[in-house]
Amino acid sequence: MYKAVFIDVDGTLIRNDHSVSEATYDIIQKLKEKNILIVLVSARPLSGILPIAEQIGLLSYPCASLNGAYISCEGNIIFNSLIDIEVAYNVHGYLKKYNATEIYYQQEYWFSEFKNYDTDHEQKITSVLVTIQPFMETLEAWKNMNTGPNKILVISEEKTINEIQDILRGKFIVELNIATSKPTFLEIMNKQASKKNALKLLMGRYNIKREEIIAIGDNFNDKEMIEFAGLGVAMGNAPDEIKAVADYVTNSNNDDGVSLALKKFIGYDI
Repeated sequence: MYKAVFIDVDGTLIRNDHSVSEATYDIIQKLKEKNILIVLVSARPLSGILPIAEQIGLLSYPCASLNGAYISCEGNIIFNSLIDIEVAYNVHGYLKKYNATEIYYQQEYWFSEFKNYDTDHEQKITSVLVTIQPFMETLEAWKNMNTGPNKILVISEEKTINEIQDILRGKFIVELNIATSKPTFLEIMNKQASKKNALKLLMGRYNIKREEIIAIGDNFNDKEMIEFAGLGVAMGNAPDEIKAVADYVTNSNNDDGVSLALKKFIGYDI
């Protein structure tokens, strides 16, 4: 019997127009009635997840934001993983050589050196306004407060993202968890922060076994979570590599993939 469902947001829970389908909404209500734990696990900051959680009635459930680097429930922090500030300095030194947008996240706050199409796009999914200032100023302020970012997001063309990913993985394999959430988005977190580790942490917190968990996602930052869960589900819109590690491939996010998978394996009609 499954006791928990971990669901990615973009490309999984929500459709390309950012809406939640009626079928997905209904199946989530069925899971709630059966006291199944439902966790939204997203690369988004918490402020980008909570409006969706409110829409589908999950505000009292834990949310794993920033790829599992910041986990909270009803305002209470469960997990807060930071990138070491010296590592962040060094990463910035590599990134500034490229034509790429850098965004630094700390909890619900986010920072960029300039506004552009990428920051405008990210602003649409969060109510927290971006802080525009030089990254060295942001990093120095964090250093003085003995803190750092939860996540660094790099946005660029796919070829550049692949090159940056290869370089950073070679330089920071011990310190950082690095994965793409889409071909043009590179997600950089502390090594302890991942969707898989969020799943493991909440497993222990709620006394749920691995085989009692369903995880659903669509991209490379979901891969470990899908592999680890008792039942790993890949969306129909996922890359072939993600489909290959899943136990089951469902429909796309635009074709009720989440609700169809949950009805198949949990067995509730809606």
